[in-house]
Amino acid sequence: MGNRLSEFKKIAVIGTGVIGNGWIARFLAQGFDVIAFDPAEGAQQRTQKALDQAWPSLVKIGLAEGADQNRLTFMPTIEQAVCEADLIQENVPEREELKKSVLASIDAYAKEDAIIGSSTSGIMPSVLQEGLKHPERLIVAHPFNPVYILPLVELVAGQKTDTHTIDRAKSFYASIGMKPLVIQKEIEGHLADRLMEALWREALHLVNDGVATTEEVDAAIIYGAGLRWAQMGPFLTFHLAGGEKGMRHMLEQFGPALKLPWTKLEAPELTDELKEKVITGCESHAGDTTIADLENKRNEFLVELLSLVKSYWPETTATDNILVEK
Repeated sequence: MGNRLSEFKKIAVIGTGVIGNGWIARFLAQGFDVIAFDPAEGAQQRTQKALDQAWPSLVKIGLAEGADQNRLTFMPTIEQAVCEADLIQENVPEREELKKSVLASIDAYAKEDAIIGSSTSGIMPSVLQEGLKHPERLIVAHPFNPVYILPLVELVAGQKTDTHTIDRAKSFYASIGMKPLVIQKEIEGHLADRLMEALWREALHLVNDGVATTEEVDAAIIYGAGLRWAQMGPFLTFHLAGGEKGMRHMLEQFGPALKLPWTKLEAPELTDELKEKVITGCESHAGDTTIADLENKRNEFLVELLSLVKSYWPETTATDNILVEK
């Protein structure tokens, strides 16, 4: 795990759903004091349940000195939660007006040098900066579930974000064992979600048109593309598809096929029939395995897979030009 930076001592997490609790688990595992706020009834109990679920995986990955679940404190107001924090991670539901309202409160009460990171999966930071007194310290810091295991965090600056804010955030997230990817141009959905949504839309079409079941679509990814993508991603995978001449030959050979109508860019209408196909397909595929058991299996797999990925892509590879070293 990375070493924490001295300027960051106390972290605030606003909104403790799946993503917020994932952040709490990662921050606690790194030895930070974490202050949380969520007005929903039973939030604190749900967070403790999430921590109990995540902690075995974090122990396997390796806990930082001082890591302790007891370093989490829930506060009754946003002001009390953020007033002493060095970094505030916002994770409220993906509704623009709600996020703007919560961010305005955070902005009003946070220390002047605190970084505000929004976990939004789709809203551009320039939109979230509207109306803030200190928009220069707000960025998108979008993680991936489970946050306490998956290292990628997309950092996106808005039009009013200070360059120093991005630099500080990049160093901080790298110091807690993450791979910060600074997106060069803000866009709805950022980078990774846009790629995943394209595959998701095509998957829904295949199920809707009766080409494949949900289980068959999952199998196509698990035993095919997914195995390759975990190591190389789509570009290097296709680079190998070109043989000795790599991508140059691949584009010459298969480039014309991109014009063929193999995929559908528009999502299908989410009819009741399609919903039922997807829901019953997933429930049938999962069988008697509970969500908690599926999460445990996923976590065990990801911990082992990350170890394998690191052995093939050590920190000294060319990927460090994009993904920051710890």
